Amino acid sequence: MTPVMGRPRAVRPAGAHRPALPAVINKRAGGTGLITGRKAFQRPTGEGVALLNAVQDVYLDERITVA
Repeated sequence: MTPVMGRPRAVRPAGAHRPALPAVINKRAGGTGLITGRKAFQRPTGEGVALLNAVQDVYLDERITVA
């Protein structure tokens, strides 16, 4: 992460309609992963698993590269 005014950058949640967008932004910025948890675990099991799978798919997709 690159410090901005002494603080690390944070990727803000994108909302329910684009749950993997923060992962795409992070990967394109050179990140290697996200801390996921509350957003996935406060949802019904099926939705939470789908969210975690979507984030994993971003990091496994070789077409998404560093900007």
